Amino acid sequence: MSQNAPEPFTRTEELRGRVAVVTGVGRRRGIGSAVCRALAARGADIVLSYWKSYDREMPWDPDENEPERLVEELRAVGVRAAGLEVDLSLPESPKRLLDAAEERLGRPSILVNTAAHSTRDGYEALDAGTLDAHYAVNVRAMALLSVLFARRYPGGPGGRIVNFSSGQSLGPMEEELAYVITKGAIEAFTGSLAAGVGDRGITVNAVNPGPTDTGWMTEELERELLPKFPAGRIGQPEDAARLVAFLASDEAAWITGQTIHSEGGFVRG
Repeated sequence: MSQNAPEPFTRTEELRGRVAVVTGVGRRRGIGSAVCRALAARGADIVLSYWKSYDREMPWDPDENEPERLVEELRAVGVRAAGLEVDLSLPESPKRLLDAAEERLGRPSILVNTAAHSTRDGYEALDAGTLDAHYAVNVRAMALLSVLFARRYPGGPGGRIVNFSSGQSLGPMEEELAYVITKGAIEAFTGSLAAGVGDRGITVNAVNPGPTDTGWMTEELERELLPKFPAGRIGQPEDAARLVAFLASDEAAWITGQTIHSEGGFVRG
């Protein structure tokens, strides 16, 4: 571990007895995997979803057996854990995932929508198929999971929904137009859903982790980005995971409807 790397997660019991559903858990260095570890370190039981077909098509190492390894790792720290392979681009998948989570570990009180579809496009390449593919996962699945979760939640303090945006409201991402559109929708949805479900004891927030080294960055890109981080290092998955774990805790009960830009002071431009 480098001198400036995040410290390992601190073990606590503040989320003991709560069930968390975390989507988009496919790679060991991914934010989804880090979120699972952070929540488990605080005692939460974890249902994680993944879709290997998507990771196989991406330029990074697909970590083919990571979901299964992670489930065993989580169980080894003393929490219950289950993994489900679910194609969130299908309209019936959100209900299927929540049904399976409740059947295996009990009714969830925490939902973390980490799953994302992301390809590069730009104005010359953007087409209907690209837009639809991004919408299906980044907007439709996220929204359906969130509202189904809220409908099933029995009420009372402790309900938590955490979504992920990407800082598209802070500056242009001209080569990722479909991604920008759908991630912008997440920020808008987060604030409005928070207002609608607050009386049920559910908070809804979004996290923008900024550029994060999850294995997709080239060495050239890392060299370009590094001077833009005042702390002298690029964001790590654990940085985002700690914020998610805080938002899932009782200490964050008064924080809702927010998009939190947790980027380590990343300087754009």
